Amino acid sequence: MIRIATLDDIPVIQQIAYNTWPSTYGGIISEAQIKYMLDLMYSTESLIQQMAKGHQFYLFEKEQPTTSENEVLGFASVSNESAGVFKLNKLYIVPTAQKTGAGKALLSAVKGYAIQNGGKELILQVNKQNPAIEFYKRQGLSILSENIFELEKGFVMDDYIMGIQL
Repeated sequence: MIRIATLDDIPVIQQIAYNTWPSTYGGIISEAQIKYMLDLMYSTESLIQQMAKGHQFYLFEKEQPTTSENEVLGFASVSNESAGVFKLNKLYIVPTAQKTGAGKALLSAVKGYAIQNGGKELILQVNKQNPAIEFYKRQGLSILSENIFELEKGFVMDDYIMGIQL
């Protein structure tokens, strides 16, 4: 089940990010850069600002038959970047729920949001060594360009920009 996230969901978004980033990026970037990126993008203040700027967050939940609380297995966020261009900013699934359709469902929700809001293209940035590139290709996205983004403290993001026409 997919639902729109609210400010009340910030702790669960943070928990998933802090649980998935080390396994996703541990062999790609340094532990120091992982910590820097998590602080930059997933601090409570940063997530509040992202939501205030119109970033739409979605949660993928699995119903728990024995309790009234659903288990959140992943999240995504999307924003309107320019006329007709939307950006998938984040899509993370807990490692135990990867390859279950959760990522595909979240990507579908993001595409639907973009289309409903006049989107003609969906783009994203992904580390060149991230295995998720193959997932995105299977979902119809293609590599549009390569970019190196310089960050503070000497860190860099060596990414592909991928996209799909909506």
